[in-house]
Amino acid sequence: MTPSSDALKSLNGTLVLAGAGKMGGAMLSGWLAGGLDATRVAVIDPHPSEEMHGFAARGVRLNPSATEIGTAEVLVLAVKPQMFAEAAPQLKPLVGPTTLVASIMAGITIAAITKLCGGQVIRAMPNTPAAIGRGITVAVPAAGVTAAQRALTDALLRATGGVEWVDDEALMDAVTAVSGSGPAYVFLLAEELARAGVAAGLPARLATRLARETVSGAGELLRRSDLDSATLRQNVTSPGGTTAAALAVLMGDGGFGPLLERAVAAATKRSRELAK
Repeated sequence: MTPSSDALKSLNGTLVLAGAGKMGGAMLSGWLAGGLDATRVAVIDPHPSEEMHGFAARGVRLNPSATEIGTAEVLVLAVKPQMFAEAAPQLKPLVGPTTLVASIMAGITIAAITKLCGGQVIRAMPNTPAAIGRGITVAVPAAGVTAAQRALTDALLRATGGVEWVDDEALMDAVTAVSGSGPAYVFLLAEELARAGVAAGLPARLATRLARETVSGAGELLRRSDLDSATLRQNVTSPGGTTAAALAVLMGDGGFGPLLERAVAAATKRSRELAK
């Protein structure tokens, strides 16, 4: 038994999942696989998916009343950030002074969550590879969070991948821009690599297959290798070869580096705007 599964099985009260979209569903699936008792979970979602109804058949409580739930031991906020202000009045009665409130909402600050919901707040930012257990999440705790609450949150987040902790909440906007939004950048790379292959004369189906397998394979190599990304890039690049010719374009003035820096800056700025 792992420390994470120990922590999940140590939950004595009710865990409420508010928002059961793709990320919330992925987390719930990971929690149950990790040993969390389904009967201790309540899901609040105005439009539950078929997957959620399937979880309900396993014992998860779907849209129970606040009276039925009582005070939650844990409230996981997985609603869309734009919907939080509307959802908060329904959720606040579930939160007591010691309730752990773990948020995965982009841009919504610890202060805002504390004001609208109360409880002991941990803010986290996962990403979509969580759906296959390969996500990465960064979390930051409020000052009053206990060591036990942090350990429980770590276990909840590790159900879908790796976890990193920071002490400075100001870093979360950049985290959102790099890893939260980052999968979209990788998908765009595969999309545009396939398009460029077609432009170079490849059949569309072949170009798409080559782009997808190259991006996913290179990512897996990066994950498994002890070498850093720069060294792996250099290992592929023969002086005067085809890769060097392509990289001269990608790494030139206005190329991939400056463009990605601008993209991350734009996403960071938008994350800060969501907090207002």
